[in-house]
Amino acid sequence: MSKRNYVAEIESRVAGIPCIIGVIEFSSHRGSYSYNAPSDLDYCGYTELEYDILDRRGRPAAWLERKLDGAARDGIRHLVCECLA
Repeated sequence: MSKRNYVAEIESRVAGIPCIIGVIEFSSHRGSYSYNAPSDLDYCGYTELEYDILDRRGRPAAWLERKLDGAARDGIRHLVCECLA
């Protein structure tokens, strides 16, 4: 199995366990906040993000991904946006 190429690899923690967030895809568009915006997404802006949770050696860690809850997912989204935007 070949190693996946990531846009970025960011050190983080899931449930207090050190891990790496392997960012597969990241796209962020700021909102225009203009009343003439063609859609609500153009008005408010949006972020598209796809990532893998990896152990410290860079291997996929499904067992760590199962520990994620809504708050942890939001934290990862914030961390990736902070690092890549």
